[in-house]
Amino acid sequence: MRSEQVNPLKSHAYELGGWMLFLSAAVILAALAFEYIGEYAPCPLCLVQRYAYYASVPLLFVSLILLSADRARIAALVFFLVSLAFLFNSGLGVYQAGAEYGFWPGPQSCSGGQEITPTAGALLGELQKTKVPRCDQPEWWFLGLSFAGWNVLISLVISIGTLKAAFAAAAHR
Repeated sequence: MRSEQVNPLKSHAYELGGWMLFLSAAVILAALAFEYIGEYAPCPLCLVQRYAYYASVPLLFVSLILLSADRARIAALVFFLVSLAFLFNSGLGVYQAGAEYGFWPGPQSCSGGQEITPTAGALLGELQKTKVPRCDQPEWWFLGLSFAGWNVLISLVISIGTLKAAFAAAAHR
């Protein structure tokens, strides 16, 4: 008697991975929309927090391809790496949100209004006019949370979701 193999496209790992891919893509598109349409300038720490999203979209896509190619163990490893990236990203968000609430100082690079010493003509003159947004003064709040606060929550959801996908993929036969 031949045992039937479960279709990887209908597996729990594939479903979770697909949702986490959708969520990652939606969040980074929303961040870019806030920046370019809403004209909210991101601070340097905000830009660093985007790295996990930029990396996760292609990595999660690759993990779904690996699942469909019946390479569940490799897909599990990719899911796990994405989970770690978002766990780290939520830590960055906590750091920035804590600076916004005044619990601790933010990084020196995020102090805003940085002085640039002119040395090479008009380009530096334009750079002097550029104001670096402060990391400890949020530009936007929704339901009591800033962009950094929302990033903490969403990064934790994605971290947990991809970790569950990793375990589901590893258990897939």
